[in-house]
Amino acid sequence: MGTRIHVRIVGQVQRVGFRWYVREHARRCDLAGWVRNNADGSVELHAAGDEECVERLRRAIAKGPDGARVDEIIHVESEAVDAELPHPFQMIR
Repeated sequence: MGTRIHVRIVGQVQRVGFRWYVREHARRCDLAGWVRNNADGSVELHAAGDEECVERLRRAIAKGPDGARVDEIIHVESEAVDAELPHPFQMIR
């Protein structure tokens, strides 16, 4: 399914609409995948699709929505590299 990104975003990224922001950017580009809040206060996302669209999503998460502060984006080693991701892109609670 093209290019993949699996990252954890650290900073002020919960309670600022970050998951909704990611979902909307991903859906505009027809990416597959998911985004969720983690118990440690980070947000995690796994997305796949067209390389240019995945790159646009990378740029969007580095900025974040108004009210968010992105301190670090950590690459997550994914064991399920060929696992099918949900489509359309979903927010997981």
